[in-house]
Amino acid sequence: MNEHLQAVKEDILDKLRFREDELRANYGKEDRSLFQRTIEAAFRSVIRENKISLNRHEQEELLSEVITYFLGFGPIEKLLKDDGVTEIMINGPHQVYVERKGNLELTDITFNDEAQVSYLIEKIISPVGRRISEFEPFVDARLNDGSRVNIVRSPVSRIGPLLTIRKFSYNVLRMDDLIKLGSLNSSAAEFLKACVISRMNILISGGAGTGKTTFLNALIDFIPENERLITIEDTRELIISRKHTVPMETRPFNIEGKGEISIRDLFKNALHMRPDRIIAGEVRGGEVLDMIQAMSTGHEGSMTTLHASSPSEALDRLEILALMGSSNMSGEVARRQIIGAVDLVVYLTRFPDGRRRVTQISEVLKSKEYSMQDIFVFDEESGALKPAKVKPNFYNKLNKVSGYRSQDF
Repeated sequence: MNEHLQAVKEDILDKLRFREDELRANYGKEDRSLFQRTIEAAFRSVIRENKISLNRHEQEELLSEVITYFLGFGPIEKLLKDDGVTEIMINGPHQVYVERKGNLELTDITFNDEAQVSYLIEKIISPVGRRISEFEPFVDARLNDGSRVNIVRSPVSRIGPLLTIRKFSYNVLRMDDLIKLGSLNSSAAEFLKACVISRMNILISGGAGTGKTTFLNALIDFIPENERLITIEDTRELIISRKHTVPMETRPFNIEGKGEISIRDLFKNALHMRPDRIIAGEVRGGEVLDMIQAMSTGHEGSMTTLHASSPSEALDRLEILALMGSSNMSGEVARRQIIGAVDLVVYLTRFPDGRRRVTQISEVLKSKEYSMQDIFVFDEESGALKPAKVKPNFYNKLNKVSGYRSQDF
């Protein structure tokens, strides 16, 4: 769009923004198509009243931009519709990054000013009853399609409003897809399948953006259909095709600071719902205590994800988070419960080329202190996940329950 047309668009938007509350209140507040027709009529009225000279092509181009501004998400609308984009990062009005195939790219998209970014923020948080201000400068929200949004403003940010949008994807990767992508090999996948069927408690760990939730989703496919599965998430990310699945989500507090439903609340309620297994999308607080207790009291085969920089660090983090869940628990007791509950840690790594791979599958040994033995380890020279030639202590259980046999051990 040339500079003249851009200036005309901003002039029209200013005039329509001035009337926006009136337009929304009187026309199509709940009806998107009616509101769009209202905006179209108002747009043409502004063109006539201000005697703006535009040819037909320019009018249609401007009208499309104006409709996107009011009904969509302005400059980032096309990014939200781009299936190749998995994450959008708005760093103030003049810098927008995206993630494609695990790599960051700077786009040529910009906002006119901070006011336009603030308008986008209000469009996101108003429908879900959230607010952001100088006294509450950050907030989490989500879009209608399930995409997660984190927003930060001044005084925390000095470069303008910041938005990070993790797009929700309906393109679910199954284990066969992950094998084709090189995330792991068929030998490791067969081992993990046997572990899931045999009801081993599995912790999936790794850094941010390593594909933990994607991998958890793939493992869930191995759970037998005759089992009742309850999933607990902050925001729905797991896409599960099996029939007997009961999904539950947290709810943030409302604008009055009431009505919050936490992960811990959902865990406590889930125990009364006759689950065979409980799947937590991610644990990051005191709910770890509820998770490990569920794993130890009749809900074997449960799984969750956790941010960590190594398999051993994952167990240390579990202990810290478990202690957050109870002021009366000692570190020794927490450690003993974690060792008794968690059977297997799967660790994922994101490589510089953007690929996400399983780099360790480790058994948690049942001893007094944290001790692990690797079952599969990523070999950097060959670029492959290889068996460590160590037979897991639960191998006989795998063989008995799932019929698993392997030459790897």
